[in-house]
Amino acid sequence: MRRAAGVLAVLFAVAAAVADTLTVATYNVENYNSTTRRIEGKFRPDYPKTEKSKAALRAVIRSLDADVLALQEVGGAGHLEELRLDLKEEGADYPFAHVLAAEDAERCVAVLSRRPLADVRGHTDLRFKYFDGVETVRRGLLEVTVAAGEGTLTLFVVHLKSRLTERDDDPQAAAQRAGEAVAVRDRILERFPEPAASAFLVLGDFNDLRPNRPLRAVLDRGKTQICEWLPAADSRGHTWTHYYARNEVYSRVDHILASPAAARFVVKTWIPDLPEVATAGDHRPVAVTLTW
Repeated sequence: MRRAAGVLAVLFAVAAAVADTLTVATYNVENYNSTTRRIEGKFRPDYPKTEKSKAALRAVIRSLDADVLALQEVGGAGHLEELRLDLKEEGADYPFAHVLAAEDAERCVAVLSRRPLADVRGHTDLRFKYFDGVETVRRGLLEVTVAAGEGTLTLFVVHLKSRLTERDDDPQAAAQRAGEAVAVRDRILERFPEPAASAFLVLGDFNDLRPNRPLRAVLDRGKTQICEWLPAADSRGHTWTHYYARNEVYSRVDHILASPAAARFVVKTWIPDLPEVATAGDHRPVAVTLTW
């Protein structure tokens, strides 16, 4: 009996040794760039994110302890490198990084990673019909692949159009955002025609709620399931990720979607509720841990 118990202990130890755990997070870092800001009651052009906000942002990122970070609203390669080096000084080293230069050069999507990026693709050619014309997905679609288990996991990082109304016939840019989501969805299916057999995540700031068209477009196409939506909450059970101060509205616009092949490895999801979140920006990150 003791021998059998010893064998089981060895087997469990071997299983634990070969298990591969990966934590991935998405975070809109709210204008980590130089832009017009209201500082002490005055609008100042080409003004950087404050050092106080940056320090709070880094504290939130460190608390996540993520292996891969998908970021939105990064100013460009220089701003991403600044964040990477500052995190390294504080003990959070992300040696691998990439920022996507798309049509919106002020608010880019980017990735910081502890694992080598086995493949990086920037999709800046995504177009869709919009009323009588054709539009481009302004922030593009960043695709990166990292080693996971005995295979790989691919991340598709998105930041869809904001809810700012630019046309009277498209309130809150709902139609434009839906068009972007469909273009993103179609490119993902070009890359992975069989989602049930392909491990990938689609994550980022969708600027929309789960029941609406942008999310539904990426979850399914016809009878084909592309992704599962991953629920997440903070320690109090709250699920919001964005606070719109002007109207005092809390909403969930940041999401992580997992292909059926990736969803079966999900262990947990969560939203951090550190006090520093409010100082860091107007979004909260969402994180997922997967174990192979």
